[in-house]
Amino acid sequence: MAHVIDGHFDLLMDVTIQRDRGKKKVIETDYLPNFKEGGIDSIVSAIFVDDSFLPEMGLRKALQQISALHAEADESSEKIKVCKNIEDLNKAKKEDKIGFVLSLEGAEPLYNDLSLLRSFYELGVRLIGLVWSRRNWVGDGSHFSAVREGRKGGITDFGVQLIEEAEKLGMVIDVSHINDEGFTDVMEFAKNPVIASHSNCRTLANTMRNLTDDQIKAIASTGGMIGMNAVNFFVSEHDKDSDIEHLIDHMDHISKLVGVQHVGLGFDFMDPFMKYVSPESSLATMQRKPFDVIKGHTSVPEITHSLMKRGYKDGDIELILGQNFMRVLREVWK
Repeated sequence: MAHVIDGHFDLLMDVTIQRDRGKKKVIETDYLPNFKEGGIDSIVSAIFVDDSFLPEMGLRKALQQISALHAEADESSEKIKVCKNIEDLNKAKKEDKIGFVLSLEGAEPLYNDLSLLRSFYELGVRLIGLVWSRRNWVGDGSHFSAVREGRKGGITDFGVQLIEEAEKLGMVIDVSHINDEGFTDVMEFAKNPVIASHSNCRTLANTMRNLTDDQIKAIASTGGMIGMNAVNFFVSEHDKDSDIEHLIDHMDHISKLVGVQHVGLGFDFMDPFMKYVSPESSLATMQRKPFDVIKGHTSVPEITHSLMKRGYKDGDIELILGQNFMRVLREVWK
């Protein structure tokens, strides 16, 4: 039976905001029914800090999100579980709970203090996205569209040390959001399987946030995997083509290029969080408005159906739904 994993979901920002307003059991009431309907077993919960809190409040905001997840797990202990190893993930599935794994999306909360990484590890963080789409102490991010900027850089000395320390601890390195120069550097310094938790194929949707064919091959060469992103920008260059079939096209492309064993899910669903986007923000005023090409976790069975129609075998579908992700975690985690 498949172990279905969404490799990237930004729910903790919403959970933290609602808890600050006094609500409890946010995951159980707002998210759990959809997870269950969609057959989800595990969620990689991203810790993301908005630009407005950086740099001064980066660490505080990250710790608040971690604390919020642990509090939610205490309040809904019969339904959700924070997972730190493969045994935890398997136990959660066996007990019909949703397993949550913490991931740091951008190393900003660490500032340039490598000693903080172990603290995050002890709190349950098991994956680290080195950058978001901005510059930090590790390197430069890939922007969603062209911006005015000077010369871009690769991974810094601090970034190299961070990669080495993260791998020593048993944390998965995630290259989604990194720029091309930094990607090349990561491939040089990383020793373990590397993932792109929520990126698609640049050949099919030409944005810097997606991966070139050479980058896809590089990730595969490490034994890593790529989680398919369900946001319209990364599925197609045209909204009229931003649908589930074009999302499956990205899975087809990677499968044919390097093998189905390197494809996974990392939906990066945005629709639930658009309520927090100001009408004056750069995201809201973009010419293309962001939307999810499938409607949340309840739609995951539609992906299975589409893959079956395209001739994917049951075993290959199980790999895509989560077994590939589990393989990487099993290899990297201590």
